[in-house]
Amino acid sequence: MAELTLDREYHAKGIQLLCGVDEAGRGPLAGPVFAAAVILPADKEIPGLNDSKKLSEKKREALYDVIRQEAYCVASASEAEIDELNILGATFLAMHRAVEGLSQVPELVLVDGNQDPRLGLPTETVIKGDGQSQAIAAASILAKVTRDRLM
Repeated sequence: MAELTLDREYHAKGIQLLCGVDEAGRGPLAGPVFAAAVILPADKEIPGLNDSKKLSEKKREALYDVIRQEAYCVASASEAEIDELNILGATFLAMHRAVEGLSQVPELVLVDGNQDPRLGLPTETVIKGDGQSQAIAAASILAKVTRDRLM
C-alpha cells in the first residue's frame, strides 16, 4: 500500500485547507472529462485510500461514500467543450469548475500531473500525486467513480 504522506508535510507547515485535484476520462477520449477537488481535514486519514487505478471497483465504490462526507466537488467538461478546447483545455476547465464549486477556499491546491491549470490560487503540481497525497487520491476516486457511473 502506498504511503500517502505529502498532505502531512503541508499540514505540518501550517496549511490547513489543502485541496487535491485529479481528473478522469482524459485517456479514453469518449464522453466527458471529469475532475474532482477534495479538502480533507488535517487529522483525517482514510484507510485504504490510494490511486483509483490501483483499487478494485468495489473498493473505489466503498471509498467514494466515505470521501463524500468531506468538502468536495466533482465537475465535468462536455464532449462539445473537449472538441472546442482540446482535451487538455477541457480538463483544466473541469478542474476550475471543481475547485470553484468547493464550499471552502483552499489555501493550497495540489494537482495530479505536471501541468498547472492556473486556478487563480496557490497551486503545486505533483507527478503521480494520487500515490503521494490523500487529497489527490480522494479526488482521483471521486472523478473516476462519477465518470464510470455515467459511462
